[in-house]
Amino acid sequence: MDLKVLRYFLAVVQKESITAAAEYLYLTQPTLSRQLSALEDELGVTLFMRGNRKITLTEEGRRLRKRAEEILDLVTKTESEFLAPAEQLRGDIHIGSGETRAMSDIVQIIQQVRVDYPDIHVHIHSGDANDILDSLTKGLVDFAVLIGPEDLSEYEFLRLKKKNQWGLLMRKDSPYAAKTVITQQDMLLMPLIFPRQHNTENKISQWMGPHYRQLNIISTYNLIFNAALMVEHDLGYALCLDGLVSTVDESIFCYKPLQPRLDIDVYVVWKKHNPLSKVSELFANQLKLQLL
Repeated sequence: MDLKVLRYFLAVVQKESITAAAEYLYLTQPTLSRQLSALEDELGVTLFMRGNRKITLTEEGRRLRKRAEEILDLVTKTESEFLAPAEQLRGDIHIGSGETRAMSDIVQIIQQVRVDYPDIHVHIHSGDANDILDSLTKGLVDFAVLIGPEDLSEYEFLRLKKKNQWGLLMRKDSPYAAKTVITQQDMLLMPLIFPRQHNTENKISQWMGPHYRQLNIISTYNLIFNAALMVEHDLGYALCLDGLVSTVDESIFCYKPLQPRLDIDVYVVWKKHNPLSKVSELFANQLKLQLL
């Protein structure tokens, strides 16, 4: 499979038109059409549904789009690592992270590295734990910030200094807003919006004990912004970590911690026995210096 053809394919996806993509790529339309047809023949699938005004992706086309983006991102990342001048420490560091205020520990280290090495650039990739680990496995990110992972045996890891605490995000006009903490009995009476992560489910299941199955979980989410919208529209109460949503005076939200208190550790991890680029090795050393 030719990388050039994958770039052509993504250009057509972006422009939603072979004509527009051909102009963008400085190709003739017949040339681009032949390249796309050859790609479909090579893969044995139909990638596009061709309409009068625009083309849309088939299910196979959507799968290829995801893979093509990952492949080309990895190619760009690899090129940047090897093309950096040997005498000058420069390049890119890619960090995947879930939503956690403990990320501030990482940001402080990024700031220190950037002061000494201004030609190092850092890229943050946000997502849930599954997305971040998938990107780490594929080499799309160099480091991952994980909230309470269950198994770290395959990784080098360091625990961040800041812990997170579980609680509920709610409206300030909620009948529970006057409470200082939220108990297990309180949660049994609430419509709940839960993070869509296996390790979170395990932690809350252990915390709730035999009453876990009685919880009324009406919805799940992977990013807190969308969960906050549901809370704003009074759909329920979002289980989340502290410090992720503003609860200052003008905010409609308030946050109440769970009681008994439920804390969770946050780790920065990278793959064992995996050769790091020079800039990633520098960053790993800074992590060890600051966090050990």
